[in-house]
Amino acid sequence: MMARSHLLSPAFRALSARLGQDPLQVQGPGGNTSIKDDTVMWIKASGTELANAENSEIFVAVDRSAALAEAREEAGDGSCKSTVLDASIGLRPSIETTFHAALSHSVVVHTHSVATLVHATSVQGLALLEAKLQGLPYTIVPYAKPGLPLTKQILSKSDAETQVIILQNHGLICCGASVEEVSNLVAEVEARLRMPVLAQTDSDVDEAPLDGFTWSEESWIASDAVACKRVLSGSYYPDHVVFLGPALPILDHDGAPPAVVQKGQGILLRDGATSSQTAMLRCISDLLSRVPEDWTLNAIGAEAEASLLDWDAEKYRQALAERT
Repeated sequence: MMARSHLLSPAFRALSARLGQDPLQVQGPGGNTSIKDDTVMWIKASGTELANAENSEIFVAVDRSAALAEAREEAGDGSCKSTVLDASIGLRPSIETTFHAALSHSVVVHTHSVATLVHATSVQGLALLEAKLQGLPYTIVPYAKPGLPLTKQILSKSDAETQVIILQNHGLICCGASVEEVSNLVAEVEARLRMPVLAQTDSDVDEAPLDGFTWSEESWIASDAVACKRVLSGSYYPDHVVFLGPALPILDHDGAPPAVVQKGQGILLRDGATSSQTAMLRCISDLLSRVPEDWTLNAIGAEAEASLLDWDAEKYRQALAERT
């Protein structure tokens, strides 16, 4: 089967790169985009960054029918590793390849949109979101572990007409027949869901940091009583767990956490922290600074965190991210 590289149009690469370079849309190696015809689907490779879509070969071609069979649990293990058309490239398709294959639209974009997360992590936010998205072909999908569990939830909550999918505690999916249509749809959803920065986010810590750390730009969280309580109470989306660990700790420990909260002072960022870890710390800051104080944030919970930490696919993604 031919890989049909013509599908990777300049417009598709440009949209992918633009989303990847916007920290309010995508953080580090998060998010993924795909473009397909009836037989071939090109999708971002696991651990690569959408920001590099125009200057690096970050996409992998897969057999669309084989990937669809994995999505329906008719074959394979859901990883879609065996569906790659050119195994010599040495990259795995995204851990979310199954839902890209299962959605019928030619172009599918998945981001970890901060505007979406602000709404999709609380009951109050979801109620407001339903009013804001009125008139759009959208659905809301409960939190599920990325991969097959999430694909099942998406398929159970959507149909051929659905173009906007809100993933609770995870992010946004927009689908369409063309790059232009999806680009416009993403812009429309972002405009409707945009939330202002409500917190005072200036970070100026007078005391010297602990050896091996620097004060992060997100140190305001530790001095804001509501934000500090929230950041210590749990994890609100998968990539926080994958790259920063569950919640944020208040003490350094043997696990060498990349970030440590010093209540009332700031957040310590470990020397040598990866760009992915830094991006995730900014993401939690961007989220917490926009959530109204009277909203109740719902964490994904200890069981979901443990499932992510023990997952081989995510360990692979972490390993690739550490090389960048």
